[in-house]
Amino acid sequence: MTHLYTYVALDIARERAREAELDHRARLATRDHVARPGFVRRGLANGLAIVSRGTASAARRLDAVAAEDLTTAVATAK
Repeated sequence: MTHLYTYVALDIARERAREAELDHRARLATRDHVARPGFVRRGLANGLAIVSRGTASAARRLDAVAAEDLTTAVATAK
């Protein structure tokens, strides 16, 4: 037996999907230019990428040193 709430929920979902589609089409119709990242945004992203690469490199070096120390500690313990 199917409950009435199932049909109500499906109807609400269809209505929201239709409204979302209409909103999406309205935004596409009013868009007059292609959105591109600005100069500041691109520069900030590149700067953060450089910082990220630097910290990743430092972390790799630190891991290598820690692994070497651990190997030495295990070798002297035997």
